[in-house]
Amino acid sequence: MKKIILMLISAMLCFAAVDVGTIVGTNENNDTALINEKENIFGSHLFNGNFANVKQHMYNPDYRLNIGDTVLLKMWGAFEFEQALVVDSQGNIFIPKVGVVKLLGVRNGDILSIITKQVKKIYKDNVFVYADMEAYQNVSVFVTGNVNKPGLYEGLSSDSLIQYLDKASGINSKYGSFRKITILRNNKPYKKIDLYDFLIDGKMDLLAFRSGDVILVDSVGPYISAKGEVLRESRFESRHEFMDLEELAKLAGIKPTATNAIVKSYKNNNRLNINSYELEKFKDVFLQAGDEVEFLPEHSPDEIRVSVEGEHNGLRQLVLKKGSTLEDLKNEIIPNSQSNIEAIQIFRKSVAAIQKNLLEAQLKELETLALTTPSVSSEEANMRAQETKAILEFIQRAKKVEPKGQITINEKTTAKSIVLEEGDVINIPTLNNIVVVQGEVGIPGAFTYLKGQTIDEYISLAGGFSQRANKNRVLVIRANGKAENYDASPFSFGKPKIYAGDSILILPKAEGKNLQYVNLLSQVLYHIAIATKVVLDI
Repeated sequence: MKKIILMLISAMLCFAAVDVGTIVGTNENNDTALINEKENIFGSHLFNGNFANVKQHMYNPDYRLNIGDTVLLKMWGAFEFEQALVVDSQGNIFIPKVGVVKLLGVRNGDILSIITKQVKKIYKDNVFVYADMEAYQNVSVFVTGNVNKPGLYEGLSSDSLIQYLDKASGINSKYGSFRKITILRNNKPYKKIDLYDFLIDGKMDLLAFRSGDVILVDSVGPYISAKGEVLRESRFESRHEFMDLEELAKLAGIKPTATNAIVKSYKNNNRLNINSYELEKFKDVFLQAGDEVEFLPEHSPDEIRVSVEGEHNGLRQLVLKKGSTLEDLKNEIIPNSQSNIEAIQIFRKSVAAIQKNLLEAQLKELETLALTTPSVSSEEANMRAQETKAILEFIQRAKKVEPKGQITINEKTTAKSIVLEEGDVINIPTLNNIVVVQGEVGIPGAFTYLKGQTIDEYISLAGGFSQRANKNRVLVIRANGKAENYDASPFSFGKPKIYAGDSILILPKAEGKNLQYVNLLSQVLYHIAIATKVVLDI
């Protein structure tokens, strides 16, 4: 007996259930496992609770009145009457002294004319009528398919599709489609919705929901990713099996600066194809599921812009033809009486990047050597720990150093042979009688230039060498960036001449038992001094 009762209950439930399974389409080519969870899904920002919490009556002239809806009726003149009337279970409202008026299925926009027509049958003249919807009847709508919380949700019949989807916590961004949403009524497709129309153009069809309607979100279709020179870097879903590059550019909001697109296609033969297409050919390029597209601004400039700093009376920003030389630039500069045009300096970003990379590589090697050098005794291990700590602190300071990227201009190099690049910074030093001495000396500072004065005399003016000075490696850096090494030990020969504007840098002595470690540290100090004209303390 119990089995019979259970079978009857099961049959009743099956009969009463909404049959959505027969409507769900399958996409054999859709491989949702390839979706990158970190990728931005276009439209995923739409569902955050802002729509679900909104409750307001929106006027929809095409809404069809249903049982339970409330109509506000006002009559005045020979007969006065005002009341909110509810459409009863028969689909009617009752107006005193007028009678029954059938409103079930009547368009919202036709309420006034229908009621007025009935009133005029009783009152020919001197009775005026006003009627409007006051409250819509609550309806219950099923939301199912690829949403985060499928279920039965209550709302107003005038609520939008987005409000019901938001009640279900939105479309599942990994598997759900924003372009294939079906509204079922009486187990049959009633309307197809593409949310991209709303996301991009703000278009939304007004729809009067009924109790028992089903919102079915299909599985995501073929998708393509877009990045680069676009307003919306996201993963976009194709409406059809294929999408052309021009349509993707519109969806992603291509910027006016974009001229080309790089397309990465993953083929079934385990091969990755990479192709480049110009803007004019976008409409002829068809994309497939999983393609990755990067829009680029591939412009070939005919001019370059350089900055001119230092002592001069001309413009600070100059635009020159591509391929212009330092000599061409000199013709554009307006020097003044303090301009040292012969000591002109060039600073270049690409050179600074090379210097930075070289420094970081040396620091990495120094760090590895400091952390891996073994000790043979506990006493040596304690000394090594202190030494390693000091080296690691030095490395952290050295990482913050930003090379200037100065190009050394050799005396034999002519200005005509130096081709300028985009972003070059040209500095014109001031004529001065100053020689700078810094580093491991008693009193680092700037001293007036005296013709014929030797390097040793300038070092003496700065208080002489400190105890930590590396006398074998004294740097003289000229105004044009050229560096000369001077050995100040007692048995060395030859001293560099000193000119106005020179910098004398005395590096610290690198000490330690490990010769490889000492040599590497010396190289780092030398590299920093050359790249920045600054002596970094150990």
